[in-house]
Amino acid sequence: MALKFNYNKTTIQNFKRQLAIRQKALPILKNKETALRLEVVNLTKHLEKLNIQQKQLEVELESYHNFWIEFPDILKMDKIKIHRKKVIGVKVPEIESISFKIADVSWWNLPAWIPGGIKLLKEGISLKLKADIVQKQIEILDLARKKTTQKVNLYEKVQIPEFEEAIIKIKRFLEDKENISKAAQKIVKKRKDKKQHESIV
Repeated sequence: MALKFNYNKTTIQNFKRQLAIRQKALPILKNKETALRLEVVNLTKHLEKLNIQQKQLEVELESYHNFWIEFPDILKMDKIKIHRKKVIGVKVPEIESISFKIADVSWWNLPAWIPGGIKLLKEGISLKLKADIVQKQIEILDLARKKTTQKVNLYEKVQIPEFEEAIIKIKRFLEDKENISKAAQKIVKKRKDKKQHESIV
């Protein structure tokens, strides 16, 4: 939408103020955009590592498959505590802690490798939850980056040039108006001088 304005000094002052705000904000927004882009790249790499760890763990857990069928409820996730932290001014979720509940079973009858299996299962569940949270962080930060990019483009390609052009137009208009006024005053003065001269003669 084209910028609408009045041709006066008040509009120039207002537009200069608006222009200064955007010119000052633009480098900050560009830095934020770059920082968000880098953070998304780093988190994506971190997510890839978590996914690799998960796959490796799945292979290990496969050897416990029959045991989990026999005791499907031996381990349950009790609580997951999530807090929000700020990353480049954007709030994202982060896992604070994960707690588990182990079923009340008679350990005497169970094989000795069971505690190791439970530990692996805990790791598997924790990794899955961490990967989900990192994925969520990526989505939130990428959306913030896109919005920042839109604002950078709006300021850089639309609003700043519009305000600059409008200020120039208003200044030219006011200068032309002043020149016309001065020229008109000169003509009036010449006519007066001519009339005075004629009346003397």
